Amino acid sequence: MSDEAIRQVLGLLYQDDTLRVLSALALERGPEESGLDRDAMLLALNRLERGGLAVPDGEGGWRVRRERFRELLHASAPAPEVLSPEEKVLRSFLVDGRLRAIPTKRDKQLIVLDYIAQVFEPGVRYPEKAVNVALRAFHDDYAALRRYLVDEGMLTRENNVYWRSGGAVHVSPGEPSGSVSGGVPGGLSGGADA
Repeated sequence: MSDEAIRQVLGLLYQDDTLRVLSALALERGPEESGLDRDAMLLALNRLERGGLAVPDGEGGWRVRRERFRELLHASAPAPEVLSPEEKVLRSFLVDGRLRAIPTKRDKQLIVLDYIAQVFEPGVRYPEKAVNVALRAFHDDYAALRRYLVDEGMLTRENNVYWRSGGAVHVSPGEPSGSVSGGVPGGLSGGADA
């Protein structure tokens, strides 16, 4: 169904004669109750029928075809966005890039932690202070996030220096298969490279 069909129906609803006939039909009265003379009423009924808003009822009368409105609504509604299970979890826990809460269920927590681990570039060592700053951007309890990332093997810690040791690694299509994509969001800078 096209935008043209929607414009046609809106145009029919805007015109006084078709609106009056449709109103009479919607109130389960005959079209002659619209107050129009016979020729104007028949012309309006003809236009309503072509627009899919009125149909003969089989008993010599007319009725409103209400399902036309549903057809127009379905035709104009955007297709539902298909989300992966991971995207659904992230959308339910992240608002404007910040965690509403740290998930308590392990499977959801792993999805969120993997997302957060993407902030740290593989092969780069980060002082604890830089890790805290990066994690505070996600949640005020950055210490808990840091502990969860270490416990789940996504970050490794030695002498207050951290490096990414787990989580998904995304490779851009244009890069050689051995290279890792992208810089670190938020301008996070680490210490010496590993």
